[in-house]
Amino acid sequence: MPTATLTQVKLCVLDDLPEGLGRAFTVGGAPIAVFRTRTGTVLAVDGVCPHKGAPLADGMLAGDQVVCPYHAFKFDTRTGECDQPGTCALKTYPVEVSAGVVVVTV
Repeated sequence: MPTATLTQVKLCVLDDLPEGLGRAFTVGGAPIAVFRTRTGTVLAVDGVCPHKGAPLADGMLAGDQVVCPYHAFKFDTRTGECDQPGTCALKTYPVEVSAGVVVVTV
């Protein structure tokens, strides 16, 4: 079985991410939602809710959870797990901030 190749992609500068809100990006043709917490941590998850297809970048952060803007389902930004039984998890992506530049690994 072939192994996946990981790629680091520069998304933006840190100041382009508002605290507590999301921003949508497309990386390799896939939507990704990126958030900056009020403590300065940057998080990245799949950009589309697996429940009803909502754009998750339009959601809000509640602690370490992304809240879906359509149905208020919450997804843990560390694990991708949903707070609703039977709902698919999100993919999460490692993020680094170096010299003020946000880089995601996909």
